[in-house]
Amino acid sequence: MSEDLAGDGTDNRTPIDDPDAAVLYEVAGGVATITLNRPDYRNALSVEIVNGVGDHFEAALADPRVRAILFTHVGNTFCAGADLRAAQPGVPQPTLRHNFVEILEKIMTCDKPVVGRLAGHVTAGGVGLAAAMDISIAADDAIIGFTEVRIGVAPAVISVVCLPKLHRADASELFLEGERVPAPRAAAAGLINRAVPRSELDDEVSQTLRRLVRGGPNALANTKQLVARVPQMPREEAWEWTAELSQRLFQSDEAAEGIAAFRERRDASWVPPES
Repeated sequence: MSEDLAGDGTDNRTPIDDPDAAVLYEVAGGVATITLNRPDYRNALSVEIVNGVGDHFEAALADPRVRAILFTHVGNTFCAGADLRAAQPGVPQPTLRHNFVEILEKIMTCDKPVVGRLAGHVTAGGVGLAAAMDISIAADDAIIGFTEVRIGVAPAVISVVCLPKLHRADASELFLEGERVPAPRAAAAGLINRAVPRSELDDEVSQTLRRLVRGGPNALANTKQLVARVPQMPREEAWEWTAELSQRLFQSDEAAEGIAAFRERRDASWVPPES
């Protein structure tokens, strides 16, 4: 996926060190790609998956080359939620859940846009992972569901991520019934951004990433904050906060470069080649 964005005549990719690792990582064309790679176990949230995602996500945030982050997967399941092989009734798993919560929080609050490519089944905690992302795009034949009640538990932690995106009626139906629904239904409920024909999924994701990396890094970071914060603010506070934000951004070096590039009909300095 990420190779499509390089296109500058040089190999600027960060190679995948171990193709058998539980989570793969690659950087190309301004995009860090994090790939869940345990298809035989439906990419369940095992300790190795959670730790791998956490490590690579931190690497992507720290890498100045990375302008956007893509989550994808190997196999026909994006993520099946908790690793039930390791789960024992009555025995808590605080380390795994703590780390997963940290990952969800970082995805939602980090400065870089995060995109999900969902080409297969997404259930339970996997839905929370996808919902935490700024933009999640699914194949229209993908199946998505909160299956927790079917095994006697609740979608507790991921409700913090998912409920703000869902209408109350959709939330009640999807959470309580535990049914897996087609991706277009999940998109209509607001859980993911859109569902596209499987044959168009990779192109749709690539085009989305190309659009994202054309945005100024500081502008993208502040826009993520705006999307998250403004709906929670009283109107008067929102007017004041957004006016201050707008003034600060217009006075920034990044805005000066962006406006100059617009006037000169060229790409801004931050745009990766061929994006």
